[in-house]
Amino acid sequence: MRARPVSHGSAAVGVVLSAILAVPAQAGPLPWLPPPVNICGETGFDPVNRLPDPAAPPAPVLPPSIDIPIWVPQLTPVPIPDPPHDNTRVAQIPLPSDPCRNPCPEVRDTPEPESESTDESASTGSAIALPRIRINPEIEPIPIPVPGGESEPVQVAPTPVVRPIERGPVGAPVVPTRVESVRLVEQVTGHGSANRTDMRWQVDGTDLGLFWETEPGKVAMVFGDTFGEGWAYGGAGSDAADWRSNVLAYSTDKDLSDGITIDSMVQDSACHAAELLGSRKIKNWETTTIPTSGFALGKRQFLSYMSVNHWSKIPGMWLTNYGGLAYSDDGGQTWTKDQHARWENMFGLGRFQVAAMVPQGDYVYMFGTPNGRIGSIGLARVRKADVLNKTAYQYWVDGDWAPAAENSATPLVHGTASELSVRFDEESRQWQMVYLDSVAGQIVLRTAGQPQGVWTSTVPLVSTEMYPKAYGGFIHPWSTARDLYFTMSAWDSYNVYLMHARLNPPR
Repeated sequence: MRARPVSHGSAAVGVVLSAILAVPAQAGPLPWLPPPVNICGETGFDPVNRLPDPAAPPAPVLPPSIDIPIWVPQLTPVPIPDPPHDNTRVAQIPLPSDPCRNPCPEVRDTPEPESESTDESASTGSAIALPRIRINPEIEPIPIPVPGGESEPVQVAPTPVVRPIERGPVGAPVVPTRVESVRLVEQVTGHGSANRTDMRWQVDGTDLGLFWETEPGKVAMVFGDTFGEGWAYGGAGSDAADWRSNVLAYSTDKDLSDGITIDSMVQDSACHAAELLGSRKIKNWETTTIPTSGFALGKRQFLSYMSVNHWSKIPGMWLTNYGGLAYSDDGGQTWTKDQHARWENMFGLGRFQVAAMVPQGDYVYMFGTPNGRIGSIGLARVRKADVLNKTAYQYWVDGDWAPAAENSATPLVHGTASELSVRFDEESRQWQMVYLDSVAGQIVLRTAGQPQGVWTSTVPLVSTEMYPKAYGGFIHPWSTARDLYFTMSAWDSYNVYLMHARLNPPR
């Protein structure tokens, strides 16, 4: 393990966060505790559902304001084709030996301690303040394509490949793994985290945190929509809060029992994490581009991602344009979206919009779900040499590997799934799958002997009753059959947490 710039095992953090040990997945709420504090005295975010602070003043009876949204259509010119992405990059400056010292004071001042609120509306007097009624115009863009300027170079389409139908029978059922305990290890990102990503890379709010091993001894960790200075607690930030659709970090930390140290991030300027995959940031055209998995084949790195048309007002739902693949030949510093490795979302029915891709043996396996959180899991495979050739993919349909059958793929398991993460465990020779079951309100684990199953029934890891609005569940590649480490996101605090599940696999 590399030397840590921050002690994740400090008493202040450890006592609070390690209090959640061996708690059943359905438990909650827990007794009140003060929020966690890192070694620099900065207060973090506790994602646990807890009882109210008994010393806190009573909550106001009425909200201070009530917003009434008014839909306002707006014609929005969209220059096409997409302009080239800005690939300006700078090297990581050495982080200070003192973890509490600001590495870039010229970029961002160290925040002053928060003062006591003097808001009269928070007084405990007998008068009841009526909420203010506010009209909140909501701009609804109506995109209008217009001629644009320079674009990315046109890529030559790969030669079409016709694969025959091949048998793909399921394997023998395996015994479900038993979960002994699940604990929250640490807050990985944001203000109050041991990594201090807000001061070091302008990452105040972010989510996902999915992993892959880029080379022996090094993992990449990629995040979704990311916000910097100006982000406020309560979910994703505004467009003006230094919004980047995705950012990427690196870690060589092998001891995950006390947290994960981020060594560096891909940057476009000093102490500023760069956006990897560009997006148009135009609602109803392309709101954002979100990574869904990563993997390496030799020196080349790959990202699966989804192009999001717009987020729905229904929580947990969104519409994609397509699911795609991007690649990097410089260790993840810059990325190229492949123009042909795309799974279009015709009429919103595409089965492989959110993909988790895993190399194993001669193939890369692609586990996919539709847009949103209420779809089923499909499976495809492709030979490693053809991973960017969509015509070479075979889809698992009723026990066969069939070409050109993406929307006929047989569901691997019953029920709904989202934010899939899958790995093959060499020790047990079994596959592990973690995902959010939004209907059950749980992040769950399944195992199988073959990628096409038979998959076990779900084993609960995290309950959204105990961790409100939790999602994700992305497995660290250095997990084992007994120690499963995964990241969890919490919507309100909009940051990423490292979780540890102690497993008791069948012998």
